[in-house]
Amino acid sequence: MKTHRHGDYGDDIGLLQRRLVRAGEPVAITYLYDDETESAVASLQNRFGLVVDGIAGTKTYAALLSGQRDVKHLRDADLIEAADALGVPAACIRAVNDVESRGCGFLADGRPVILFERHKFWQRLEACGTNPSPFAARSPNIVSQKAGGYQGGAAEYIRLAAAELINPVAAWESASWGAFQVMGYHWQRLGYASIDDFVASMERDEASQLDAFVRFIAADPALLAALRGRKWIQFAKTYNGPNYARNLYDAKLAQAYLKYTAPAQHARTDEVAA
Repeated sequence: MKTHRHGDYGDDIGLLQRRLVRAGEPVAITYLYDDETESAVASLQNRFGLVVDGIAGTKTYAALLSGQRDVKHLRDADLIEAADALGVPAACIRAVNDVESRGCGFLADGRPVILFERHKFWQRLEACGTNPSPFAARSPNIVSQKAGGYQGGAAEYIRLAAAELINPVAAWESASWGAFQVMGYHWQRLGYASIDDFVASMERDEASQLDAFVRFIAADPALLAALRGRKWIQFAKTYNGPNYARNLYDAKLAQAYLKYTAPAQHARTDEVAA
C-alpha cells in the first residue's frame, strides 16, 4: 500500500477520504491531502492508538480497513515512553521514527525487517575462530570483506538462511533488525541475555524494536548527547555511518523535528487529543 501524506492528490486520496468518512472521520472529498485530511488521519490514528503523524502509511491503512490496530504495530504512547527514557523531547523520537523506521518494522509475512551484512559476517566468523576465506570463495554474496550484496525485503532472509548453515549465531549477529535496524552483534552491550533473546525480542513487536533503539542510544554517551542537543549531523553520522550525508539523513531528521515542533503541528495534535 502506497504511503500518502500532506500535499498528495489524485484518485487514491479521494478513496482514502471516502474510507475515512466510512470510519467516522468526517472529511470533504477533495482528492487533495489537505489540512483537513491530515487532521482526520491523525484523529483516526489517535483513536486506534497508532503513532500520530497524520501520514497514511501501511499501518494506518491496515487499521482503517480492519477497524483495529495490529498488536505488533508501534503505539504513540511507545514513542512518548522512549522520549522520557532518554530524556529528550518527544519530537526527537518522532523525527527518528519518521526517518529511520521506514514505516514498518515487519514484512508483510510477519517477519521482522532485516538487512544482512556480509562484511559483518566475515568479522563475526573471525571472532568465533572460523576462517571466512573458504566460505567467501564459494559464496561472496554471503561472506566478504566489503559491504554489499543486498537483495532487500524478504530476499534478505534467503541470504541469512545461507549464512545460518555456516554459523547461525554469527549469522544473526551480522544482520540489522527491526524498524530501527539495530545490529545483532550489539546484543550483549545492550543488555540482552543472548543473541537468541535479542532476535526473539525483534520478532515480538515494534515496541520491542523501539526498546532496542533506546538501549542503543543510552549505551552511547556521544550519540545520546547528540540527540539531546538536536545535533543532527553528529547524530546521523554516528547512527547511520559515513554515507549519512549522501542519503541526507541529517537534513531529513532536522526537517522531521521541525515538523513536530511547528505551531501548526501542535494545534492539530491538540485538536486530535481534545
